[in-house]
Amino acid sequence: MRGMSVAHQLVDVLVSGLIAGLSSFVIGALAPQLGVTIGVILASMYYFSRNPWGSQRGEEYNEAIDDLYDRYLPF
Repeated sequence: MRGMSVAHQLVDVLVSGLIAGLSSFVIGALAPQLGVTIGVILASMYYFSRNPWGSQRGEEYNEAIDDLYDRYLPF
């Protein structure tokens, strides 16, 4: 696995924040007491594993995400 640049880490944090916010909003409408907890769990799963779908092909997904970052981030 390649070393992650600061830009990659920043985008991962932003994507994790979007995951947490959106899932908390949607789940909070159905189960208000669980929305934030589940949102944080989903965001943490994405950020810390970079395998957001829980697949055995996590390395392949991570490479695709890194390639996308390399294409659009200036550094």
